[in-house]
Amino acid sequence: MRQEIIETLRGAVISGELRPGVVYSAPSLAEQFGVSATPVREAMLDLAKEGLIDTVRNKGFRITEPTERELDDLTELRLLIEVPTVRRIAEAGVAPSDIERLRPLAAGIEDAATRHDFIAHVTIDMEFHLTLLGFAGNAHLVETVRSLRARSRIYGLKTLAERNELIPSSHEHAELLDLIEARDADGAEELMRRHIGHVRGIWASEKRAEEAADEAPGDDSKR
Repeated sequence: MRQEIIETLRGAVISGELRPGVVYSAPSLAEQFGVSATPVREAMLDLAKEGLIDTVRNKGFRITEPTERELDDLTELRLLIEVPTVRRIAEAGVAPSDIERLRPLAAGIEDAATRHDFIAHVTIDMEFHLTLLGFAGNAHLVETVRSLRARSRIYGLKTLAERNELIPSSHEHAELLDLIEARDADGAEELMRRHIGHVRGIWASEKRAEEAADEAPGDDSKR
């Protein structure tokens, strides 16, 4: 239960469902997610250790917001680690049983995008990529990427979903498996580079658009 709550709350932070700068109490989050307050409080303390939230004395937890520079730095590190690792995995080949183990996760990411379930989208996406990178046989690399992904933010998911642009991005996971299965190292490398680029490309522009809309004059509902 505690691990499930950690993954759900982590997904809510990364996807922006829990808003940066807002202070949330454990009881309010417990009510929102339909669980008791104690495991939520314990999970939030774990996420504080990951740097995703700050504790606010006698109030709860505030969601941290990385700067643009920090997000750029995290993306750069992910490109340096994940892209060549995926290439090596494609070159070495993956057992058919392992490919088939990832197929349901790839489908789950698309299904979550279709249902506009952004927490599930982020959570399954994390499981997919970490499982895939695990085929390289380097546990330290996987934990490093887990930390980098957790500290990133994926903004604009709701807007992209409303414009039906989230599903094509989600389908890239199935495409990546096809390329790895075919041992197309060049194709897998290029797709992985483009896939990570969404975080600081399309999705980043959506975040800026949302912020501009919030600051637009004459809209009292945004004030």
